[in-house]
Amino acid sequence: MLFGATGYTGGRAAESMVGRGLAPVLAGRDPDRLGALAGRLGGLETAAADVTDVASVRALVGPDDVLVTTVGPFSRLGGAALAAVLDAGATYLDSTGEAPFLREVFTLQGPAAERAGARLLPAFGNDYVPGVLAGALALREAGEAAARVDVGYFVRGRGRLFSRGTLDSVVGMLGLPAYGFRDGALRDEPTAARLRTFLVDGKPRPAVTIGGLEQFALPRFAPGLRTADAYLGWFGPASHAVHAGSRLPAPPAVVGKVLGSVSAPVISRIPRDPSPEALAGAVSTFVGEAFDAGGTLLHRTVLTAPEPYAITADLLAWGAGRALEHGVTGTGALDPVSAFGLDVLVEGAATAGIGPR
Repeated sequence: MLFGATGYTGGRAAESMVGRGLAPVLAGRDPDRLGALAGRLGGLETAAADVTDVASVRALVGPDDVLVTTVGPFSRLGGAALAAVLDAGATYLDSTGEAPFLREVFTLQGPAAERAGARLLPAFGNDYVPGVLAGALALREAGEAAARVDVGYFVRGRGRLFSRGTLDSVVGMLGLPAYGFRDGALRDEPTAARLRTFLVDGKPRPAVTIGGLEQFALPRFAPGLRTADAYLGWFGPASHAVHAGSRLPAPPAVVGKVLGSVSAPVISRIPRDPSPEALAGAVSTFVGEAFDAGGTLLHRTVLTAPEPYAITADLLAWGAGRALEHGVTGTGALDPVSAFGLDVLVEGAATAGIGPR
């Protein structure tokens, strides 16, 4: 079951699913648009449902089903699908990159899902599967001496690489509360609270901290970890200004409101979809670095992949197909390593073009 197929990311996920031999049911509120898309994809089944209405979603989902949703912002629109999956004891995947929503899934919905026998796999796309994979591979090579892991996300290319929705979400993220994993526990901190550089393609590139899946997944994989951070390097040289903004005395919500009001007129003029030509030439890089307690680098893993939307579409398609055919390990709020195992995840990521440089 796929919600969001008439949007840009959801449409690409639907295409990838069909390309892998799956036949997702396309669900949503607009039967005409769904029907047209279903026809173009070979005559898929469609279902009328409102992803924001629990009863509407629950009527379509059973315990053996896999529900995939790309409908965001998830903090506002994602709760009903989660509730329906919990009630059904089904499997759930989404494309969120929102720190507050991820935290809710793992700290609040996870225990309820475990009791219900449901399986929740949020952020199963470019946000944040490749970083979790890079971090886990670095930690496996580093061994028990690893006490800290840093993960960095970078993309390079020319032209319009991001959709209007992505840019709006990134700006909005700066005004949302986030978290880090340090001293062995999840702790509150604003987005961009920390700044560091990573060596990418032989050049130092700045990046700022974000709340991601890594802070939940990697301490599970390596219980001896004391620190786990995810860094976003999409801002380039502007990372320094973004970091400085996080240190302003105003609350993050106020900063986010100001940034939103300033950026809204600019973002509104950006086309809905990114440029196909720009995406065709884009390359994503994911860096995982494991350190010992003294700060010595133990191992560095670098993965490369195509552009972010292809990554998300292919990962959602692979994850849904794998869960449907083979199931997942465990119940509750899961990360991709705990759900599928590291070696299986390496194989699945390779089908999305993610692999060692």
